[in-house]
Amino acid sequence: MRAFRVVVGAGLLVAVLGACEPSEAGKVARTVKPSATPVVRDEAAVWGEWGLKPLPPAPEPPVDKPLKLGRKGPVKVFDRVPTEERVVFITIDDGQEKDPRFVQMLTDLKVPVTMFLTDNVIQDDYAYFKPLQALGNHVQNHTLTHPVLPILGLDGQKREICGNQKVLTKQYGTEPTLLRPPYGRWNWATQQAARECGIDGIVMWRASMQIHDMQYDDVNKKLHPGDILLAHFRGPEQLKGESMTEMFAHMLKRIRKQGFAVARLEDYVGRDVP
Repeated sequence: MRAFRVVVGAGLLVAVLGACEPSEAGKVARTVKPSATPVVRDEAAVWGEWGLKPLPPAPEPPVDKPLKLGRKGPVKVFDRVPTEERVVFITIDDGQEKDPRFVQMLTDLKVPVTMFLTDNVIQDDYAYFKPLQALGNHVQNHTLTHPVLPILGLDGQKREICGNQKVLTKQYGTEPTLLRPPYGRWNWATQQAARECGIDGIVMWRASMQIHDMQYDDVNKKLHPGDILLAHFRGPEQLKGESMTEMFAHMLKRIRKQGFAVARLEDYVGRDVP
C-alpha cells in the first residue's frame, strides 16, 4: 500500500506540474499589462502632513482677465483685482531665505504664488527658485538692490528696474511684466522707468503677513475678494525663530479662516491688446 501511494503521488505530481506549465495562450496573456490605476490625491492627508486643512478650491481662471494693463501711458498701480470671486493672491518678495522645505511645501499643497525677486539676494543661488517656477509660479521684478526708488531719480530707477529685468529674464527664461517697488515706495518716475523697462503694472498689497498674523489695510481687519497679499522669503533670523514654512502655514490658516481660496495673480491680470 505504501508503494502504491507513492506511485499515485508521483502521478499526481506529474499531473500537477503539467497543469502548472504555461500554455502559449497563458504566456501571451501574462505579457499584457493591466491598465494603470489613476492615483487619487488625498488633499486632506497631504495638507494634514503640514498641520493644515485644505483651502477652498480656486475657481477656474477667467477666460477674460478682469484686470487689463495698458501698454501705453503711465504704468497702472494696483493693490487688488476687480473680482467678486472669493479669491486672494499671494505675492512673496525679495528671495533672501532659501528653505528647501518651502519648495516641498508648495509642491505638496499646490498653492500658487507670485515671486518678486531682488537680484542682490538671489544671486548666490538662482537655482533655488527654478523648482518653484516649474510649479507655475511667475517670477516678477523687485529691483536689483532693493533701494527706495523715488530718491534715485528717473535714470537711477531705470538702472534698478531694467537691470533686474535683464537678470531675471536670463536666469528664468521669461521677461517680468510686473514690478513690486521696494518698501511700497514709488512716484511718477517709477511709472516711467517701469514702462521703459517693459513693465506693465506696479503691484502693491492690501494685507501683509507678519510672523503669526496678518497686517491689514482694512480697518475691519478683513480680506476682500481680489486682495493682493504680501509675504517675504524669510527664515528664523528674521522671524524670531520661526521657519518660512511655519510663517506660510500661519498665512494659509488666516486665509482659510475667512473662507478664501488662493488664485494665481497672472491668471487675472493681463496686457491689453496693443
